[in-house]
Amino acid sequence: MPWTSANRIYAKPSNTSAGEASTSSSSTRVAHTAAADSGGRFELSDHGYGKGSVKLLHVHRDGNYHTIREFEVSTELKLTSETAYVLGDNKEVVATDSQKNTVYLLAKKHGVKTPEEFGALVVNHFLYMYKQVVEAKCRVVEYPWERLQAETPHNHAFVFSPTATRWAEVSQTRHEAVLVKSGLSGLRVLKTTQSAFVDFVQDEYTTLSDAAERIFSTVVEAEWIYDSMRTADFDNAWLTVKDAILDKFAGPPDTGVYSPSVQHTLYQAEKSVLENVPEISWIKMTMPNKHYLNIDVSKFPANVTKGDPRHHIYQPIDKPSGLIYAQLRRRPKSRL
Repeated sequence: MPWTSANRIYAKPSNTSAGEASTSSSSTRVAHTAAADSGGRFELSDHGYGKGSVKLLHVHRDGNYHTIREFEVSTELKLTSETAYVLGDNKEVVATDSQKNTVYLLAKKHGVKTPEEFGALVVNHFLYMYKQVVEAKCRVVEYPWERLQAETPHNHAFVFSPTATRWAEVSQTRHEAVLVKSGLSGLRVLKTTQSAFVDFVQDEYTTLSDAAERIFSTVVEAEWIYDSMRTADFDNAWLTVKDAILDKFAGPPDTGVYSPSVQHTLYQAEKSVLENVPEISWIKMTMPNKHYLNIDVSKFPANVTKGDPRHHIYQPIDKPSGLIYAQLRRRPKSRL
Protein backbone atom coordinates (compact mmCIF):
# COMPACT_ATOMS: atom_id res chain seq x y z
CA MET A 1 0.00 0.00 0.00
CA PRO A 2 1.24 3.51 -0.68
CA TRP A 3 2.13 5.77 2.20
CA THR A 4 -0.90 8.07 2.47
CA SER A 5 -2.27 10.61 4.87
CA ALA A 6 -5.58 12.40 4.55
CA ASN A 7 -5.99 10.87 1.07
CA ARG A 8 -2.73 12.40 -0.20
CA ILE A 9 -0.25 10.26 -2.12
CA TYR A 10 3.30 10.79 -0.90
CA ALA A 11 5.13 8.03 -2.70
CA LYS A 12 3.96 5.43 -5.19
CA PRO A 13 0.33 5.95 -6.22
CA SER A 14 -2.32 3.29 -6.17
CA ASN A 15 -2.81 1.13 -9.24
CA THR A 16 -6.25 2.56 -9.73
CA SER A 17 -6.27 5.81 -11.67
CA ALA A 18 -8.45 8.63 -10.47
CA GLY A 19 -9.74 8.75 -14.05
CA GLU A 20 -11.51 5.41 -13.56
CA ALA A 21 -15.03 5.53 -12.24
CA SER A 22 -15.23 3.82 -8.84
CA THR A 23 -17.86 1.20 -8.22
CA SER A 24 -20.49 2.60 -5.89
CA SER A 25 -23.95 1.72 -4.74
CA SER A 26 -24.90 5.30 -5.31
CA SER A 27 -26.99 5.94 -8.39
CA THR A 28 -25.12 9.21 -9.01
CA ARG A 29 -22.29 8.95 -11.53
CA VAL A 30 -19.47 11.47 -11.43
CA ALA A 31 -18.02 12.59 -14.76
CA HIS A 32 -14.25 12.11 -14.66
CA THR A 33 -13.43 13.46 -18.12
CA ALA A 34 -14.26 16.61 -20.04
CA ALA A 35 -16.05 14.50 -22.64
CA ALA A 36 -18.27 12.87 -20.00
CA ASP A 37 -18.84 16.17 -18.20
CA SER A 38 -19.93 17.93 -21.41
CA GLY A 39 -22.11 15.12 -22.70
CA GLY A 40 -19.64 14.37 -25.47
CA ARG A 41 -19.53 17.93 -26.79
CA PHE A 42 -15.96 18.74 -25.71
CA GLU A 43 -12.71 17.00 -24.84
CA LEU A 44 -9.38 17.98 -23.32
CA SER A 45 -7.20 17.66 -26.39
CA ASP A 46 -4.09 18.52 -24.41
CA HIS A 47 -3.26 19.28 -20.81
CA GLY A 48 -0.30 19.48 -18.47
CA TYR A 49 1.28 21.56 -15.74
CA GLY A 50 4.70 22.15 -14.26
CA LYS A 51 7.21 24.46 -12.64
CA GLY A 52 8.93 27.14 -14.69
CA SER A 53 12.30 28.83 -14.32
CA VAL A 54 13.85 26.90 -11.44
CA LYS A 55 17.25 28.56 -11.11
CA LEU A 56 20.18 26.37 -10.19
CA LEU A 57 23.92 26.92 -9.81
CA HIS A 58 25.99 23.73 -9.71
CA VAL A 59 29.48 24.13 -8.23
CA HIS A 60 31.89 21.19 -8.43
CA ARG A 61 34.72 21.64 -5.92
CA ASP A 62 37.80 19.54 -6.65
CA GLY A 63 40.21 20.84 -4.04
CA ASN A 64 41.10 24.41 -4.95
CA TYR A 65 39.87 23.98 -8.53
CA HIS A 66 36.18 24.73 -8.92
CA THR A 67 33.85 24.35 -11.92
CA ILE A 68 30.45 26.00 -12.28
CA ARG A 69 27.39 25.60 -14.50
CA GLU A 70 24.26 27.69 -14.04
CA PHE A 71 20.87 26.56 -15.32
CA GLU A 72 17.23 27.53 -15.52
CA VAL A 73 15.08 24.40 -15.41
CA SER A 74 11.39 24.03 -16.27
CA THR A 75 9.36 20.86 -15.76
CA GLU A 76 6.02 19.73 -17.16
CA LEU A 77 3.87 16.70 -16.35
CA LYS A 78 0.85 15.20 -18.07
CA LEU A 79 -1.36 12.89 -15.99
CA THR A 80 -3.48 9.97 -17.16
CA SER A 81 -6.58 11.46 -15.56
CA GLU A 82 -8.48 14.71 -16.09
CA THR A 83 -10.03 14.87 -12.62
CA ALA A 84 -7.91 17.82 -11.48
CA TYR A 85 -9.48 19.86 -14.28
CA VAL A 86 -13.01 18.44 -14.33
CA LEU A 87 -13.62 17.79 -10.63
CA GLY A 88 -10.95 19.88 -8.88
CA ASP A 89 -9.65 16.62 -7.38
CA ASN A 90 -5.93 16.99 -6.64
CA LYS A 91 -5.20 13.50 -5.25
CA GLU A 92 -2.90 12.61 -8.16
CA VAL A 93 -1.36 16.04 -8.67
CA VAL A 94 2.38 16.23 -8.00
CA ALA A 95 2.61 19.82 -6.78
CA THR A 96 4.76 22.19 -8.82
CA ASP A 97 6.64 23.04 -5.62
CA SER A 98 7.51 19.34 -5.31
CA GLN A 99 8.75 19.44 -8.90
CA LYS A 100 11.02 22.35 -7.96
CA ASN A 101 12.35 20.40 -4.96
CA THR A 102 12.96 17.38 -7.20
CA VAL A 103 15.18 19.45 -9.51
CA TYR A 104 17.37 20.56 -6.60
CA LEU A 105 17.54 17.12 -4.99
CA LEU A 106 18.47 15.33 -8.22
CA ALA A 107 21.16 17.94 -8.92
CA LYS A 108 22.55 17.50 -5.42
CA LYS A 109 22.58 13.70 -5.68
CA HIS A 110 23.82 13.26 -9.26
CA GLY A 111 25.35 16.59 -10.24
CA VAL A 112 24.66 18.23 -13.61
CA LYS A 113 26.93 17.03 -16.40
CA THR A 114 25.05 18.44 -19.41
CA PRO A 115 21.60 20.00 -19.91
CA GLU A 116 20.54 16.99 -22.00
CA GLU A 117 21.58 14.35 -19.48
CA PHE A 118 20.10 16.23 -16.54
CA GLY A 119 16.82 16.69 -18.42
CA ALA A 120 16.70 12.94 -19.09
CA LEU A 121 17.35 12.26 -15.41
CA VAL A 122 14.44 14.51 -14.40
CA VAL A 123 11.86 13.03 -16.78
CA ASN A 124 12.91 9.47 -15.91
CA HIS A 125 12.46 10.26 -12.23
CA PHE A 126 8.89 11.53 -12.65
CA LEU A 127 7.85 8.55 -14.78
CA TYR A 128 9.41 6.07 -12.35
CA MET A 129 8.06 7.64 -9.17
CA TYR A 130 4.50 8.43 -10.21
CA LYS A 131 2.36 5.93 -12.13
CA GLN A 132 -0.24 8.60 -12.88
CA VAL A 133 2.30 10.55 -14.99
CA VAL A 134 1.96 9.57 -18.64
CA GLU A 135 4.41 12.12 -20.06
CA ALA A 136 7.19 14.25 -18.59
CA LYS A 137 9.11 17.13 -20.12
CA CYS A 138 12.09 19.14 -18.96
CA ARG A 139 13.63 22.25 -20.51
CA VAL A 140 17.10 23.25 -19.36
CA VAL A 141 18.66 26.60 -20.29
CA GLU A 142 22.34 27.11 -19.49
CA TYR A 143 23.80 30.50 -18.66
CA PRO A 144 27.13 31.13 -20.46
CA TRP A 145 29.83 31.39 -17.79
CA GLU A 146 33.50 31.05 -18.72
CA ARG A 147 36.55 30.67 -16.52
CA LEU A 148 38.40 33.94 -15.93
CA GLN A 149 41.65 34.02 -17.86
CA ALA A 150 44.40 35.94 -16.09
CA GLU A 151 47.98 34.93 -16.83
CA THR A 152 46.62 31.42 -16.31
CA PRO A 153 43.07 30.10 -15.92
CA HIS A 154 41.69 31.12 -12.54
CA ASN A 155 40.85 28.35 -10.07
CA HIS A 156 37.53 29.74 -8.86
CA ALA A 157 36.66 32.98 -10.70
CA PHE A 158 34.41 33.23 -13.74
CA VAL A 159 33.11 35.84 -16.19
CA PHE A 160 29.68 35.95 -17.81
CA SER A 161 30.17 35.55 -21.57
CA PRO A 162 26.83 35.76 -23.41
CA THR A 163 28.01 34.83 -26.91
CA ALA A 164 25.13 32.37 -27.25
CA THR A 165 22.66 30.60 -24.97
CA ARG A 166 22.53 26.82 -24.82
CA TRP A 167 19.30 24.95 -24.14
CA ALA A 168 17.86 21.45 -24.25
CA GLU A 169 14.34 20.04 -24.23
CA VAL A 170 13.92 16.44 -23.08
CA SER A 171 10.61 14.59 -23.15
CA GLN A 172 9.45 11.06 -22.59
CA THR A 173 6.08 9.33 -22.85
CA ARG A 174 5.62 6.22 -20.74
CA HIS A 175 6.84 3.04 -22.51
CA GLU A 176 8.53 5.12 -25.22
CA ALA A 177 12.09 6.32 -25.83
CA VAL A 178 13.48 9.59 -24.53
CA LEU A 179 13.42 12.43 -27.07
CA VAL A 180 16.23 14.98 -26.90
CA LYS A 181 16.23 18.32 -28.68
CA SER A 182 19.15 20.70 -28.20
CA GLY A 183 19.49 24.29 -29.25
CA LEU A 184 21.44 27.49 -29.49
CA SER A 185 19.95 30.98 -29.37
CA GLY A 186 21.04 34.58 -29.42
CA LEU A 187 24.24 34.12 -31.46
CA ARG A 188 24.56 37.62 -32.95
CA VAL A 189 27.16 38.03 -35.67
CA LEU A 190 28.18 40.75 -38.14
CA LYS A 191 30.67 41.09 -40.97
CA THR A 192 31.40 44.27 -42.88
CA THR A 193 32.18 42.87 -46.33
CA GLN A 194 32.02 39.82 -48.61
CA SER A 195 28.23 39.73 -48.57
CA ALA A 196 25.87 40.41 -51.46
CA PHE A 197 22.27 40.00 -52.58
CA VAL A 198 21.70 40.34 -56.34
CA ASP A 199 19.69 38.88 -59.24
CA PHE A 200 16.46 38.46 -57.26
CA VAL A 201 12.98 38.99 -58.73
CA GLN A 202 12.47 42.48 -60.13
CA ASP A 203 8.87 43.44 -60.93
CA GLU A 204 6.29 46.16 -60.28
CA TYR A 205 6.43 45.46 -56.53
CA THR A 206 10.20 45.81 -56.22
CA THR A 207 12.04 48.87 -54.91
CA LEU A 208 15.11 47.10 -53.52
CA SER A 209 18.23 47.47 -55.63
CA ASP A 210 20.92 44.86 -56.12
CA ALA A 211 23.53 44.97 -53.38
CA ALA A 212 26.89 43.70 -54.56
CA GLU A 213 28.48 44.76 -51.29
CA ARG A 214 26.66 45.00 -47.97
CA ILE A 215 26.93 44.44 -44.24
CA PHE A 216 25.71 41.00 -43.20
CA SER A 217 24.37 40.68 -39.66
CA THR A 218 21.99 38.22 -38.05
CA VAL A 219 21.00 36.60 -34.76
CA VAL A 220 21.20 32.84 -35.21
CA GLU A 221 18.75 30.42 -33.64
CA ALA A 222 19.36 26.68 -34.09
CA GLU A 223 17.79 23.45 -32.87
CA TRP A 224 18.53 19.82 -33.58
CA ILE A 225 17.46 16.28 -32.69
CA TYR A 226 19.65 13.33 -31.73
CA ASP A 227 19.13 9.80 -33.02
CA SER A 228 20.28 8.33 -29.73
CA MET A 229 21.45 9.45 -26.32
CA ARG A 230 23.78 6.50 -25.93
CA THR A 231 26.54 7.65 -28.27
CA ALA A 232 26.04 11.42 -28.30
CA ASP A 233 28.69 13.74 -26.87
CA PHE A 234 26.37 16.63 -26.04
CA ASP A 235 29.00 19.19 -25.08
CA ASN A 236 31.07 18.51 -28.18
CA ALA A 237 27.99 18.55 -30.43
CA TRP A 238 26.90 21.96 -29.16
CA LEU A 239 30.37 23.44 -29.69
CA THR A 240 30.50 21.87 -33.17
CA VAL A 241 27.22 23.55 -34.14
CA LYS A 242 28.41 26.93 -32.87
CA ASP A 243 31.78 26.59 -34.62
CA ALA A 244 30.12 25.54 -37.89
CA ILE A 245 27.93 28.64 -37.86
CA LEU A 246 30.86 30.96 -37.18
CA ASP A 247 33.10 29.25 -39.74
CA LYS A 248 30.59 29.36 -42.60
CA PHE A 249 29.60 32.91 -41.73
CA ALA A 250 33.07 34.42 -41.28
CA GLY A 251 35.58 32.17 -43.05
CA PRO A 252 39.37 32.40 -42.50
CA PRO A 253 40.50 35.40 -40.41
CA ASP A 254 42.58 37.01 -43.16
CA THR A 255 40.44 36.37 -46.24
CA GLY A 256 36.93 35.66 -44.99
CA VAL A 257 34.29 33.85 -47.08
CA TYR A 258 31.86 35.22 -49.66
CA SER A 259 28.15 35.02 -48.94
CA PRO A 260 25.79 35.40 -51.95
CA SER A 261 22.76 35.18 -49.64
CA VAL A 262 21.73 34.41 -46.09
CA GLN A 263 20.14 31.21 -47.41
CA HIS A 264 23.43 29.95 -48.77
CA THR A 265 25.35 30.65 -45.56
CA LEU A 266 22.64 28.97 -43.48
CA TYR A 267 22.68 25.84 -45.65
CA GLN A 268 26.48 25.58 -45.56
CA ALA A 269 26.42 25.72 -41.75
CA GLU A 270 23.72 23.04 -41.46
CA LYS A 271 25.53 20.81 -43.95
CA SER A 272 28.75 21.12 -41.93
CA VAL A 273 26.93 20.09 -38.75
CA LEU A 274 25.46 16.91 -40.26
CA GLU A 275 28.82 16.01 -41.79
CA ASN A 276 30.63 16.35 -38.45
CA VAL A 277 28.08 15.09 -35.89
CA PRO A 278 26.62 11.74 -37.03
CA GLU A 279 24.33 11.50 -33.99
CA ILE A 280 22.29 14.52 -35.15
CA SER A 281 19.39 13.44 -37.38
CA TRP A 282 18.21 16.93 -38.39
CA ILE A 283 19.01 20.56 -37.69
CA LYS A 284 16.98 23.71 -38.22
CA MET A 285 18.40 27.25 -38.25
CA THR A 286 16.79 30.66 -38.38
CA MET A 287 18.71 33.76 -39.49
CA PRO A 288 16.78 37.04 -39.46
CA ASN A 289 18.38 39.97 -41.23
CA LYS A 290 19.69 42.75 -39.02
CA HIS A 291 19.98 45.54 -41.55
CA TYR A 292 22.63 48.27 -41.51
CA LEU A 293 21.73 50.80 -44.19
CA ASN A 294 24.23 53.12 -45.82
CA ILE A 295 23.47 56.75 -45.02
CA ASP A 296 23.23 58.84 -48.19
CA VAL A 297 25.14 62.10 -47.67
CA SER A 298 25.10 63.12 -51.34
CA LYS A 299 22.50 65.83 -50.66
CA PHE A 300 24.77 67.64 -48.23
CA PRO A 301 27.44 70.16 -49.31
CA ALA A 302 30.99 68.84 -49.68
CA ASN A 303 32.37 71.09 -46.95
CA VAL A 304 30.35 69.21 -44.30
CA THR A 305 30.77 65.68 -45.70
CA LYS A 306 34.40 65.71 -46.80
CA GLY A 307 36.60 63.79 -44.40
CA ASP A 308 38.64 60.66 -44.01
CA PRO A 309 37.46 58.27 -46.80
CA ARG A 310 37.95 55.34 -44.46
CA HIS A 311 34.96 56.48 -42.40
CA HIS A 312 31.70 54.73 -43.34
CA ILE A 313 28.46 55.39 -41.44
CA TYR A 314 25.44 53.08 -41.40
CA GLN A 315 22.02 53.21 -39.76
CA PRO A 316 20.97 50.07 -37.85
CA ILE A 317 17.43 48.97 -38.73
CA ASP A 318 15.90 46.17 -36.66
CA LYS A 319 12.34 46.19 -38.02
CA PRO A 320 11.05 45.15 -40.43
CA SER A 321 13.56 42.43 -41.17
CA GLY A 322 13.91 39.47 -43.47
CA LEU A 323 13.49 36.05 -41.87
CA ILE A 324 15.30 33.09 -43.37
CA TYR A 325 15.13 29.51 -42.10
CA ALA A 326 15.69 25.95 -43.26
CA GLN A 327 15.77 22.45 -41.83
CA LEU A 328 18.28 19.92 -43.12
CA ARG A 329 17.83 16.24 -42.32
CA ARG A 330 19.45 12.99 -43.23
CA ARG A 331 17.66 11.03 -45.94
CA PRO A 332 16.54 7.54 -44.94
CA LYS A 333 19.01 4.91 -46.07
CA SER A 334 17.85 2.69 -48.90
CA ARG A 335 17.14 -0.89 -47.91
CA LEU A 336 18.13 -2.23 -51.33
